[in-house]
Amino acid sequence: MSDTTTTPIASAEPASLAHTAETDVDIVLRAPSEKDGARIHQLIQACPPLDVNSLYAYLLLATHFSQTSLVAEQQGRIVGFVSAYIPPSKSNVLFVWQVAVHSQCRGQALGLRMLQQLLRRRSLVHIRYVETTVSPDNPASRAMFARAAKEYSTSMNEQTWFEAEHFGQQQHAEEPLLRIGPLPARAAI
Repeated sequence: MSDTTTTPIASAEPASLAHTAETDVDIVLRAPSEKDGARIHQLIQACPPLDVNSLYAYLLLATHFSQTSLVAEQQGRIVGFVSAYIPPSKSNVLFVWQVAVHSQCRGQALGLRMLQQLLRRRSLVHIRYVETTVSPDNPASRAMFARAAKEYSTSMNEQTWFEAEHFGQQQHAEEPLLRIGPLPARAAI
């Protein structure tokens, strides 16, 4: 299966994360494209406390970083998004920039399932660590990454990275670095 093949959640995830809730039966996880940029931007706007970037940034993520990003689509609506990239100096690390889940789809581990699906892409099975920054005022995201570490039977470490003063005049909470890994070997999809 290629990295861009659409995959219904019910058949793509491990049994430990399979859900039968009506709301996620028809959710498809796939690589984003330029057609998704505006809808991704709208989703991020509806998901505080996530930082909203320009529409152009989401168009770039949906095209230049489509192999390291993922959308969850339900009946033509984007209900989830993970943006990530491989840092140039860390070829075995996936840096997750944003994870967004529409409010109607929360409580179903969709964020975690999107991350796991992404990590199973043939082009990403070599990844041994996931890194991200999550501000202390985002407990849902912090819990999702802690659960990811638990699901992969590995550790999650936190260290200081971007402190509030790094954001200059913009009022922004610190963004500590979370590092999950080492990740076990995974089968490619």
